[in-house]
Amino acid sequence: MKNVAVLWSGGKDAMQTLHTLRQDASVQVTALVATFWTPELVITMHGTPAALIAAQAEALGVPLHRMTQPRGASNAVYEARLQKTLAPLIDVGVTHVAAGDLHLADVRDYRAGLLQRIGVTPLFPLWDSSSTACAEAFLAAGYAATICSVDPDRLKASWLGAPYDDAFLKALPPEVDPCGEYGAFHTFVHDGPLFTQPVPFTRGAAYDEGPMRAIGLDLAADENERAA
Repeated sequence: MKNVAVLWSGGKDAMQTLHTLRQDASVQVTALVATFWTPELVITMHGTPAALIAAQAEALGVPLHRMTQPRGASNAVYEARLQKTLAPLIDVGVTHVAAGDLHLADVRDYRAGLLQRIGVTPLFPLWDSSSTACAEAFLAAGYAATICSVDPDRLKASWLGAPYDDAFLKALPPEVDPCGEYGAFHTFVHDGPLFTQPVPFTRGAAYDEGPMRAIGLDLAADENERAA
């Protein structure tokens, strides 16, 4: 049995990774590991706040482990903090760490080397899959996601807050990967077959999130009160 932690962004590729792992009887997913920028506590590049990621993990029934780093942190800082975050998981039996990389070989190779040095086996369940096939499988499985950030040089900011659905995929410029693999957009997943309940959220104003343009997302008021 592989005891697996999933590197978690709250987006569709992470969700598709979890979904794929859940189909494998030799795998037990016991942790989600999410990286947040400080001091805002939002997912790097996505802008999704920690409260939504926590609600998402609760609805998925998988413990969430938070890693934080300052904006602009060096690779050395990232590596040290990831090692510190994974150490207690390794101590209780985590043997593998999975990521949702699809096509970026340099990113995958860096991640694989780092995880091996930390002492776990890297897994890439989606690697080299067709982006179109992954997008179609995600929607066919019944997941619901929202566009939470875009690269304004490659995609119109008017898509912020829109559903990740067939209409969105059909409207994408031909040079934009359907899974946003090259950073044109990111998503937040709020419902689907692995959820015990949907994550209720609100959409706010758009703002700059590093090089991305993001939309302010937050838990719906009743969920904020329950989580307090």
